[in-house]
Amino acid sequence: MKRLFALVLPLALLAACSTAPTAPTAPPKATVDYRPAALSAIPDWGRAQQLDSLTALRQSCKALARKPQWSDTCRDAAALDAADGDAVRRFFETRFTAWKIEDQARDTGLITGYYEPLLAGSRVKSARTPYPVYGVPADLVTLDVGAAERNAAQLVVRRAAGNKLAVVPGKSEPSAGEYRLVLADFKPDARTTRLRGRVAGDRVLPYYSRAELEAGQGLAGAPVLAWVEDATELFFLQVQGSGRIQLEDGSFLRVGYAEQNGHGYQSIGKVLIERGELTVADASMQGIQAWIKAHPERRQELFNQNPSYVFFRPLADTGSGPLGALGVPLTDGYSIAIDPRYVPLGAPVLLSTTWPLSSEPLVRLMHAQDTGGAIRGAVRADFFWGFGSEAGLYAGRMKQQGRLWILLPNGVRPHEVLPV
Repeated sequence: MKRLFALVLPLALLAACSTAPTAPTAPPKATVDYRPAALSAIPDWGRAQQLDSLTALRQSCKALARKPQWSDTCRDAAALDAADGDAVRRFFETRFTAWKIEDQARDTGLITGYYEPLLAGSRVKSARTPYPVYGVPADLVTLDVGAAERNAAQLVVRRAAGNKLAVVPGKSEPSAGEYRLVLADFKPDARTTRLRGRVAGDRVLPYYSRAELEAGQGLAGAPVLAWVEDATELFFLQVQGSGRIQLEDGSFLRVGYAEQNGHGYQSIGKVLIERGELTVADASMQGIQAWIKAHPERRQELFNQNPSYVFFRPLADTGSGPLGALGVPLTDGYSIAIDPRYVPLGAPVLLSTTWPLSSEPLVRLMHAQDTGGAIRGAVRADFFWGFGSEAGLYAGRMKQQGRLWILLPNGVRPHEVLPV
């Protein structure tokens, strides 16, 4: 979803989840260790809730069951009596090995939160609903670049299916119907191989930034999915990566991440801290929203500090959570977004942290079902709190330290299910 992003702040980190599937590249694993342990030997395991976690595992198995490392485990998970707590506990303890993640010999890292927001909107533009929720523009093109091409100074590309481009191998100059792409023009995310751009003459240039889009550039052929009341809520919808819009007739439109403009995410909370407008303690999502409400004339300039812009697609409202990067619905309170370079999508993850703004332990067997733009690093997770304003309160305030253990079927080692 999209879940999509930030720094040390709950907010930007908040949403780092774009639910946009990423194409992970090989991680810099030299400083990361995975230390095996029996679940029953981990002190925090005794506090973890397993029954609701089994429901989330069964969701993950919709994507994992086809993989040989997971097929037997998923079959047996489906056969379990979900009401038998002892059987569920034994299942996890006997079928899985826990792998504690350490990065540079540290076993703690940042745990933030995200949620699915609710916005008020309409199918038509009006004085009450002037802010558009855009689908993918027709003039946005994408190119999936392989490892060899990433080391080239420039590429020659041509149009392929839809809005995709393809590399023309063995050429240094474009012919008719081909385009020049200079890699130095782009700043791709180190974890993904996808570039986003636009065609200008015989060149492919980076797609427009947020400031350029807000000034009226680009967006050719971009459908407007809805119009919403509040510009700040729309900005945070892009940060979260998915949400619901309540229309004037009382019905709901669910939207999720479809694409983004290719520019890196920048935390507006960090900007406000650096400018002396907020303290670190005040830079929660709620604190940032309050600052914007008090300074409406500075709102757009602040938003423009984050050049990333997210485009959406309508989603079927199935009554369950939004789709994560794994392709299955997220489970409130049991799904996390992770960095797929270090944690395999779909794996159960034992999380030991504390409740937001508290020292009270929060220990749960979560499931790695999503990714996000700000979720970078081995001991790093974004906790999905669910839908609506109460979930938003928890998500916006969560900036805790925590530990992570990956659970893998016995006999499967982390390097076998992570990018090579």
